[in-house]
Amino acid sequence: MESEKIWFDGELVDFKDAQVHVLTHSLHYGLGAFEGIRCYERADGRRYIFRLREHIQRLFESCKICLMDLPYTVEELESACVETVQANSFQDCYLRPLAFLGHGKMGLSAVGNKTHVAIATWDWGAYLGEEGLNNGIRAKVSSFTRQHINSSMVKGKITGQYVNSILAKREVMNAGYDEAIMLDGEGFVSEASGENIFVVYRGRVLTTPTGASILAGITRDTVMQLLGERDIEVVETRFSRDMLYTADEIFMSGTAAEITPVREVDDRQIGDGQPGPITKLIQEAYFDLVRGSSDAHPEWLTLVE
Repeated sequence: MESEKIWFDGELVDFKDAQVHVLTHSLHYGLGAFEGIRCYERADGRRYIFRLREHIQRLFESCKICLMDLPYTVEELESACVETVQANSFQDCYLRPLAFLGHGKMGLSAVGNKTHVAIATWDWGAYLGEEGLNNGIRAKVSSFTRQHINSSMVKGKITGQYVNSILAKREVMNAGYDEAIMLDGEGFVSEASGENIFVVYRGRVLTTPTGASILAGITRDTVMQLLGERDIEVVETRFSRDMLYTADEIFMSGTAAEITPVREVDDRQIGDGQPGPITKLIQEAYFDLVRGSSDAHPEWLTLVE
């Protein structure tokens, strides 16, 4: 994961010098916000950051939810992301903007502690593995419940809230599966540990609505727009885990996971156990946007060089 430079509080510093104090407030209490963004080399040989504006806007929204004041504008952080990619040698890379409270007061409120911002990049291939990306993953419904909308601010990409996902992920991986599926407090399918879920059932594509306990993913939004442009209806609705078992296709979406098929849930084969036609269609459309030569959505691409 080591890179040449990390953007830290307004300047590029060497990887080894991007350090914080052990009493950094967010390290102890988990109040911070982050984003996951990808930069791809496209068919023209140049690098583009995918949906940068939407990611940085969501970072600001997460910080607002957390009552953290960012000392930069959206435009300044967009430029900082481009600058960070330019300062490192990766062709494709993952970007991690992070806002966190520094050391100072150690009470829970930490009012007055400085908000720091860092942007790192690293080379990150298929998050759930190349095999999973091509042929599908094995998923398991976790015993851990996705946070309720009144117990956590589920619309924010908040650092400490990911303990819930980490426990779910570790649980299912220790049992031999690739990814965890989490139910909400009422037993309906929420999302995976770090991805949104799409189910294809009898010709319709279903996904959990944004009003439920999910993070409304930017890749999720991309998928919904691409499906709509191909006259494939997407229905936002709640559904139970047994609909997963009887689905024709299931796939997950996320910046890290991209578009990953699911071939098995709770030891039940999905469809014929292979990525289905709608899954393959959306995979092809997505990768043509981020790596190919599609000119369908130029507003989603920020040129690095």
